[in-house]
Amino acid sequence: MSDQEIVYPAEAIQTRVRELGARLTRDYHGRPLVVIGVLNGAFIFMADLVRAITLDLEIDFVRAASYGAATVSCGTVALTKQVELSLVGKEVLLVEDIVDTGRTLAALLEVIKGRQPNSLKVCALIDKTERREVPLTVDYACFTEAHGFLVGYGLDCAEQFRNLPAIRRIPQPDAPPCP
Repeated sequence: MSDQEIVYPAEAIQTRVRELGARLTRDYHGRPLVVIGVLNGAFIFMADLVRAITLDLEIDFVRAASYGAATVSCGTVALTKQVELSLVGKEVLLVEDIVDTGRTLAALLEVIKGRQPNSLKVCALIDKTERREVPLTVDYACFTEAHGFLVGYGLDCAEQFRNLPAIRRIPQPDAPPCP
């Protein structure tokens, strides 16, 4: 991996996460916040982010699959883990690693809206615009990236490379067929 292009070095990521945590602290001050991470990709980003938010908050996770082992979305979103906390009347921040086509996020937003939160906002490590198919708003993003296949800091390629401390651009892998 050392010969691949580093798009965001670890230090730049940590700086942006701290800045975003400070902004979220201001924006949610005095309100009951629930931070929901989308597994597996968001767990590293979310762990650093919630430590940068200096508020009392609740944490939960949801898991949705639309890629499987593929490197492109197959178009079907399956929820494999539901949020367990009550969201009624609470401020909800949904944390994603990367917003790409928008299909998975749109499906998750519909499910969470049905849980009657007071508000629902989206926070992404990367707001990637290249392949967006569903119009939606990313309310908070560390970085906006137009193109490329990114790995590291939670982002994967077929479950590999999540543990890299920097975000790297790699050649687009061959996509296995969707199941």
